[in-house]
Amino acid sequence: MVKHNFNPGPAVLPRIAIENTAKAILNFNGIGMSVLEISHRSKDFQEVIDEAVALFKELLQIPKGYHVLFLGGGASTQFAMVPFNLMKKKAAYLETGAWAKKAIKEAKFFGEVNIVASSADKNFTYIPKGYDIPKDVDYFHITTNNTIYGTEIHTDYNSPVNLVADMSSDFLSRPVDVSKYALIYGGAQKNIGPAGVTAIIIREDILGKVTRVIPSMFDYRTHIKGGSMFNTPPVLPIFTMKETLKWLKGIGGVKKIGEMNIAKANLLYNEIDRNKLFVGTVEKDSRSLMNICFVMTEPYKKLEDTFMEYAKGKGIVGIKGHRSVGGFRASTYNALPVESVQVLVNCMQEFEKNHLI
Repeated sequence: MVKHNFNPGPAVLPRIAIENTAKAILNFNGIGMSVLEISHRSKDFQEVIDEAVALFKELLQIPKGYHVLFLGGGASTQFAMVPFNLMKKKAAYLETGAWAKKAIKEAKFFGEVNIVASSADKNFTYIPKGYDIPKDVDYFHITTNNTIYGTEIHTDYNSPVNLVADMSSDFLSRPVDVSKYALIYGGAQKNIGPAGVTAIIIREDILGKVTRVIPSMFDYRTHIKGGSMFNTPPVLPIFTMKETLKWLKGIGGVKKIGEMNIAKANLLYNEIDRNKLFVGTVEKDSRSLMNICFVMTEPYKKLEDTFMEYAKGKGIVGIKGHRSVGGFRASTYNALPVESVQVLVNCMQEFEKNHLI
C-alpha cells in the first residue's frame, strides 16, 4: 500500500534524495567507501558542504555579508546560542507557541526578555497583531511557523532592530527576503532534510557586540571561521539535505514550491471548511501552510479514533494531533505530493458520507 506521509517531523523527503542517499551509503562518489565512513575533512565531503551552501544562497538569494552554517544540536540549541551571541542586555520575543516559549525560557538566562505580544490567551490559535517592536532591544525573535498549533507568519516583518527567526518548520517553503533578517535558523527535519543538522543564515556584522566570554562551540564566529567544521559535522544529514536542495532547485525553487504549498493547503482547508464533520482550530488569517490542524465537530467527536483508523486504512499516516492539542494535524511539507492531500480529502468526504447524521 502506498503511504501518504503527513508526519510533523522527521517528515516526508523527496524520493530522489532518499535514493541518492542510499546509493551514497553503499558507495559514495564511486570511491568504494560509504558516506558514513569518509573523513569530513576529505575533498569529497568538502564538495558536498560547498554545494549545499551554494544551493542555500541561490535558492534564497542570500545577499552578501551573510554566512550559511550547518551545525548539530537542533533548533533547541539555537534558543541559547542566539542570546549568548546577540543579547547585551535585553531582547524582544513574540510568543506564539510551545517553541517560542522554550526560546524565551533560554533567553532569560542571558538578560531581560520583553514579550511584546502573545497568543497564549486563545491557546496559540492566532498570530498577534497591532503591537510595537521596541527599539531599545538587541534583537526581536519570532517563530515563523508553529507546528503544534498550526499558525504561520506569512510575511517578512520590517523590524527596527535585528530580526531573528526560527524557521524550523517553514524553511524554504516560500520566498523570503533574507535581507530583512539578521539571523534565521531551523532544524532540517521538516522541509530541507533529515533530523540531525540545523541550518543557520547569519549576517556577520551582528557578531562581536557582547562583552561576555562565549565558549568556542557556542560562538557563531567559531563556526564561520571553521566553515561549519570546527568539530565533526553531521555528515549524512548534510548530504541528504544537499540532495533535497538539488531537488527543490530542479522543480523550480522556492517560488514554485511556495505556489505548490498554497495549492495543497487550500485543497485541505477548503474541505475542512466544507465538511460538516470537521472544523479548523486556527483563525483563518493565521493558518499555516505547513501544519493544518483540525478537529471533529461536537456531535462527531466520539468518532475521532474511528476516523483515524479509517484514514490509516487508506495509507494515511501521521495525522494525529499533538498530545497537547488533540484532534488532527496534517503536515503538508515541501516533499508531500498534492496527490496525498487529495487522498486525505477523499477520505474525509467518504467518512462524512458514511457518518453524517
